[in-house]
Amino acid sequence: MLPKEELLKGIENRDCVARIIDQANQAIKTWEVVLTDFLSPPELADSLKAFKSLTEVHCVSWGGYPQAERTRLAIAREEIPLDVSQVQVCALEIAGNFLFDTASHRDFLGAMLGTGIVREKTGDIVVLGDRGAQVIVVPEMVEFLEMELKQVRSVPVKTQRIELTELNIKEPKKKQLTTVEASTRLDAIASAGFGMSRSKMVDFINAGDVRINWKEITQPSYQVKSNDLIAIRGKGRLEVGEITVTKKGRYRVDLTRYI
Repeated sequence: MLPKEELLKGIENRDCVARIIDQANQAIKTWEVVLTDFLSPPELADSLKAFKSLTEVHCVSWGGYPQAERTRLAIAREEIPLDVSQVQVCALEIAGNFLFDTASHRDFLGAMLGTGIVREKTGDIVVLGDRGAQVIVVPEMVEFLEMELKQVRSVPVKTQRIELTELNIKEPKKKQLTTVEASTRLDAIASAGFGMSRSKMVDFINAGDVRINWKEITQPSYQVKSNDLIAIRGKGRLEVGEITVTKKGRYRVDLTRYI
């Protein structure tokens, strides 16, 4: 049995990771590949952190396409080969005419949850403007949603399975920039990277909308490091590159913004 309490030390999403540790024990016992439900980025980060020191099991994550935020984990004994093809996910298209009643990500998610399924059974949702959306789900939910999901907001929809290759995924736009700051404080680096005032960035941080490496950070003075990933809800992501000290003792920071 894996040392659950020891693995849960310092873990934020304890209930989720505890369930995954139980699944890992099942994988060890049965010699089978065990799949989790969909995990949010913070849950995935905590799970990988807990499993990092283990030699008994290994895992691989996949959410249907390379940039997917919500993913499932496949867990198996170290002796069993693993790749993303073993992480079972399916895609659905929710098609309708949303020209006069625009639907958001929240609307499509709400309609799906309104059928009675739980959030953990759904992955990413790709909104297609006035044509509807595409969603990633666990395979066992495909037939149910095809039958039950008939309306989003006031719009009648047709829900049907599509191939993962039919997903309308756009590569994120990247913007490279460099800033020179007096410190590596989060509010200073993030405000430069996202192109907003420092006071506005502090508002986002205080509101709990900012995550670093998928951990919520509420201290504007948090010291940013190279390779940190800063995400702001609804604003995209910022990757921190090389940090060097100038002759005047300031910090030159290379940044990549994903829009």
